[in-house]
Amino acid sequence: MNDTAARALWELYEPVHAVVYFAPEALTAFEEAGLRGWRRGYFAGRAAPLGPVGPEPVTAAFFGFAPGTVARALPSVWDITPPARALEIRRAGARTALERLLAGREKEAARAGELLAGVAEGLDHGGRVLSAAHAAQPWPDDPLERLWHAATLLREHRGDGHVAALVAAGLDGCEALVLRSGIDVPRSELQPYRGWTDEEWEAAGARLVGRGLLEAGGAATDEGRRVFAVAEEATDRAAGRVWEGLDPEEPRALLAPLARACASALRFPNPIGLPKGGR
Repeated sequence: MNDTAARALWELYEPVHAVVYFAPEALTAFEEAGLRGWRRGYFAGRAAPLGPVGPEPVTAAFFGFAPGTVARALPSVWDITPPARALEIRRAGARTALERLLAGREKEAARAGELLAGVAEGLDHGGRVLSAAHAAQPWPDDPLERLWHAATLLREHRGDGHVAALVAAGLDGCEALVLRSGIDVPRSELQPYRGWTDEEWEAAGARLVGRGLLEAGGAATDEGRRVFAVAEEATDRAAGRVWEGLDPEEPRALLAPLARACASALRFPNPIGLPKGGR
C-alpha cells in the first residue's frame, strides 16, 4: 500500500478513536469519576496503559504537551482514579459515544472492528512504547469496544512513528506545534490544548525563525513547509507498512460511513490536525 493510502485510512479510523476526546459521553464518564477538567481525564485515560507513571515519560511519549501541564495532572490523578479504573472509564465512555453515533450501523461497525483488529493484532511495536502499552491491554468482546480498541492501537502506533519523525526533523514538542500553526492548524487550536505559555510559544517561534523555518509573522517558510512535509511523509511511510498486502478499498468502504458519523462529534479545525471529511 502506498503512503497516500495509509494517510487516507488514518483519516477514517482516527475519528472513531477521537470520540473519546470530544464526545460528551466520554467526557462525562471521567467527570463522574471525579476527574474534573478535560486534561485530567485525558492524561489519566491515555497514560493509564503505562501504569501509575509520573509526568516525565508521559511528556516524552505524548511529545506535544508542555511539561508543566502534564505535571499538573500526573501523578496526582492516580490518587483519584488508578490506571486500571481509568482504562475502564475511558473504554466505557468511548463505547457509549459510539453507541449513539453509530446507531443503525452496528453490523458495519462489527465488521470494521474485526477487519481493523486483524490488522492491529499484527502490529510491530518496536520503538513504539505507547502503542505497545495499549497493545498489552486485553481485547474486549463487545463489538463497539473492539472497533474502538483497534482504532486506538492503529492511531497510537502511527502517533509513535510521527513523534520519531518529528524528532528526526530536529523539532521539539513546542516547535512542532508552532511550525504546524504556520501551515494549516490555527494557534488557537494548538497552544491552549497543549498547555504552552505565551512565553514558551514565542521562544519556540524565535528558534524556528532563527533556523529559517518560520517567518517573523508566524507563517512557515518554504523550508519550514519542506521540513514539515518530510516528517509527514516519514509518518505515512512508517504507517504504510501496517497495511501491506491489504487492498485499501475494503477498509475504506467499511470505515467511510462510520468515520462521517463519528466526525459529527468532533470540531474542525481541531488539535489533532484531522481534516474535515477525510478522503
